[in-house]
Amino acid sequence: MTVRMAEYVGAGVLALALLGYLIYALIRPDKF
Repeated sequence: MTVRMAEYVGAGVLALALLGYLIYALIRPDKF
């Protein structure tokens, strides 16, 4: 696995986590 691939995977996981967090915040606004 190249360094560039690792960067893409890391960025993808980070973006996915952020997206999931935003969707969860929209679905459950009472938690925030």
